Amino acid sequence: MRYFIPSIALITALGLPLVARDVPGTKVVPSLKLFVEDGTIAGAVALVVGKDGVKALETGGVRDLETKDPMPENAMFWIASMTKPMTAMAVMMMVEEGKLSIDDPVEKHLPEFKSQMVIVSRNDGKVTLQKPKRSITIKDLLTHTSGLVGKSPLEAQALDVLTLREAVLTYALSPLQYEPGSKWSYCNPGITTLGRLVEVASGQDFAAFMQERFFTPLDMNDTTFWPNDEQLKRMATSYKPAADGKGLEKTTVTYLSPILGDKKRMPLPAGGLFSCAPDLARIYQMLLNEGELDGKRYLKSETLKLMTTNQLGDMEKVSFAPGMHMGLGFHIVNEPQGVTESLSKGSFGHGGAYGTQAWMDPVRRLGIVLLIQRAGLPNSDQSEMRRVLQKAAVDAFGR
Repeated sequence: MRYFIPSIALITALGLPLVARDVPGTKVVPSLKLFVEDGTIAGAVALVVGKDGVKALETGGVRDLETKDPMPENAMFWIASMTKPMTAMAVMMMVEEGKLSIDDPVEKHLPEFKSQMVIVSRNDGKVTLQKPKRSITIKDLLTHTSGLVGKSPLEAQALDVLTLREAVLTYALSPLQYEPGSKWSYCNPGITTLGRLVEVASGQDFAAFMQERFFTPLDMNDTTFWPNDEQLKRMATSYKPAADGKGLEKTTVTYLSPILGDKKRMPLPAGGLFSCAPDLARIYQMLLNEGELDGKRYLKSETLKLMTTNQLGDMEKVSFAPGMHMGLGFHIVNEPQGVTESLSKGSFGHGGAYGTQAWMDPVRRLGIVLLIQRAGLPNSDQSEMRRVLQKAAVDAFGR
């Protein structure tokens, strides 16, 4: 059952009180009222999904501050790094089919990585390289422990002219920043390389694979690397803190061309997807059902268990919040605290650069999703918005 209360957005936009008693059926979006009122965000969509379907789909604030359009339930958002677990699931599909193994050296499938070197010292402007102790593996890419360069040597506009194959070649030609497996360091190029591995293993373009294996069968009709004209009309405007320190001002979507529907742009496996709450409810419901939805299995339950189990032992400084650890493509709540205090141990998920968040609590069988478009957050994974929404969702549906 879905709860869509059109008047919530209007009430919030007008600055009127928004509490649960104002609009019958609202349970979680009132927790975000303060952040709209104080100008932290323009608006939001809050989603709570269970294994049997949507429990709450609520909106607050406005889609665009200039037009004052109320935030619709199907507003489109750049979900950024929430793309990463989907890419990881695509890789694990290929593992299940025997076309990849997480223990495979990347060079087995991408020969351009065979001659890669690692930086051992930097002194007086001189860089010393040597062969790494071992080659990077697919597991290293999935856990952000590969040592690959943190950013592509190419500038953002190159995404409009490079193929995925060409972009990954630039990573292979760059020296490793540290020995593979020796530490955790968040790495977009590593996840993008996973997308290229999917292409090689499946024989399909990455975007075509994702469409055929996930988006079409899950009825995720608004999830895309290239939003069309109709979807662009529903796009939540991206904002950042205004230069004068007062309120918000518009900003662009980082790393992507101004023409968001331009299919010349590479489908970025590390963060290129746009989506909306009804679509995300489908894939997260599938996860809560251990890889199956509507009679179709996408991943084996044991595969998802592996993906959502700590893969790095007691390695220190993993993920972006205290008490976290790393699975295969998913961040894991190892010890609930602070921003994760309301979640169960073993909860898993991922955030995005502009404040979007999606976390599955397998104990309570809840998925909690925050959709906003707010650049410039110091750490979106530790945002107060995430914490209060998770608490409201657990209080309403998880006790």
